[in-house]
Parts: sequence; C-alpha cells; structure tokens
Amino acid sequence: MSIVNNEVTSLGELKSSIQFAWSTVKAYLTLTKPKIMVMLVVTAYSAMIVAARHTPDIRLTFDTLSGLAMSAGAGAVLNMWYDRDIDSIMNRTSNRPIPMGQISATNALIFGLTLEGLSIALLAFTVNITTAVLSFAGFVYYVVIYTMWLKRRTPQNIVIGGGAGAFPPLVGWAAVTGHLGWIAWLMFAVIFLWTPPHFWSLALYKNEDYVKANIPMLPVVRGFRHTKISMLIYSILLLGATLFPCFFSTFNWKYTFPTVLMGAVFISLAVCCLKESDKSMKWAKRMFLSSVLYVPVWFLASVIGSQAIF
Repeated sequence: MSIVNNEVTSLGELKSSIQFAWSTVKAYLTLTKPKIMVMLVVTAYSAMIVAARHTPDIRLTFDTLSGLAMSAGAGAVLNMWYDRDIDSIMNRTSNRPIPMGQISATNALIFGLTLEGLSIALLAFTVNITTAVLSFAGFVYYVVIYTMWLKRRTPQNIVIGGGAGAFPPLVGWAAVTGHLGWIAWLMFAVIFLWTPPHFWSLALYKNEDYVKANIPMLPVVRGFRHTKISMLIYSILLLGATLFPCFFSTFNWKYTFPTVLMGAVFISLAVCCLKESDKSMKWAKRMFLSSVLYVPVWFLASVIGSQAIF
C-alpha cells in the first residue's frame, strides 16, 4: 500500500511541476505581447515581399522574422518591466505577469535584454548589419523614447511614440535590399499616422485607467472633444498617405480599391465618434476594432497591388 501511495504522490508532484513549468512559460510568453508581435512580423514580411517582387528566400525570411520577433518581444518585456508600477494600478494591465507576481522584475529585465542581444546577433550575422541596426533602433525607440521618456510626460506620447511600431517594414525591406526605398518609408509613415487614432480610440473608453495611473494621454489632458477631432485629422492624413503611390502608378487597382474603401470607412468611424456623446463609447470601440484590422488589410493590399506574387 505504501508503494502505491508513494507512486500516487510522485505522480501528483510531477503533474504539479509540469503545470508550474507551463504556467511560467506562458507568463514569459505573455511578457512579449505576442499579439502585437504577430502584427509587427506581418508588416515586415509584407515589406519583404514588395521589396523582392516575389516571395523572398525561405532562410532569409526565417532569420529576419525570427530576429525581429525577438527584438519586438524584448521591447515589450522592457516596457512591462519599466511600467510595472502603473500596470498594477490600471484595470487593463493589472493581470500582467509582473504585477501578478508570476515573474520578478529582475528576471523580466534579464529576459528582455537577453532576447534583444540574441536578436542583434542573429540579424547581424545571418541577414545584414543594416537590418540589425534598424531593428535595434526600433527597440530603443519603443523602450527609451516612448516608454521611459514620452509616455509619462506629454500628451503627444502616442504621436511621437508611433514611430516605434513603424520600424518593422524598414527592417523587412532592408533585409531584402540592404537599403531603404521610398515605399519602405511610406509603410513607416502609414503606421506612424495610424497609431494615434488607433490608440486614442482605446484611450477614450479606458480613460479612467489613465487618470488613475496619472498618464497624460490626450483624453485625460485635452478632453474627449479635442481627442476626437485629432483622431479625425489623423484619419484623413492616413488616407492621403496611403493614396500617395496611386499618383505614381506604383501599385495597381487591386491596391487602390481596398485602400480607398478602408480609408473612407475609417474616416466615417472617426466622424461618428466625434458626433456621439462623450458618455457613449460605442463608436470609439468600433473604431478601435476597425483599426486593429486596418494595418494587416492595408499591407495585404500593398502585396497584392504591387503585383509581387499575383
């Protein structure tokens, strides 16, 4: 009987150990913000296809996207490490691994720096130096310029900080060509202009969180009306930027049609958001959800419209 009991105990301990190990792995994965990472990788890969005018080499693609994913993950980890004090205050972020005590701040810092080091090494030795430098620049922009400098100091944090998420297309383009073309910079500009209406629409219905954490997001500092007008302005500028290639016959109608349609819908949502009462967040939420789809759909249109693979 004692042997059976010992075996049952051992199996129970093994099961607990496996569960603990798996929960730890999931916590570290959560630190890298995998959903955002996927979107960044999609934009980089799209830029690679457009730059190459066909599906790029598999090995080059794997090395580039792996290095970029590690760098993006490292930036997310360092963002959560630095913001751990305000993350514990905000309802939207209070269940993150560090505030929940699943991972210590020290371990998170080591993990983030290790990921970035591996990213630089991989990109520099298997792709090219330009790609490694651009990826590292995106990491520094997000962690230092946005997270540590802008986020807690100015309501323009999202406007200026929008450049952080715009680096992946530059990384993808440089991986294929070794340099940067104007279409790569257009992709950068599109994400840069898309970021304010995307994030401000979220900030509108999460305003209380930012008030509690004393973060000077635009709705907190300037009010809802000013924020909604700014969202409309950036939505119009975004459409203008996306239509720029149409005047040079860079892309075909397969690009122009969905681009115009998406831009019109996005502007319409901004107008509806502006018209609705500040007590209602229906259109703000719809605009946020629409903005999540905007980037992958636009980059897909860029791939198709460039006649790269179709």
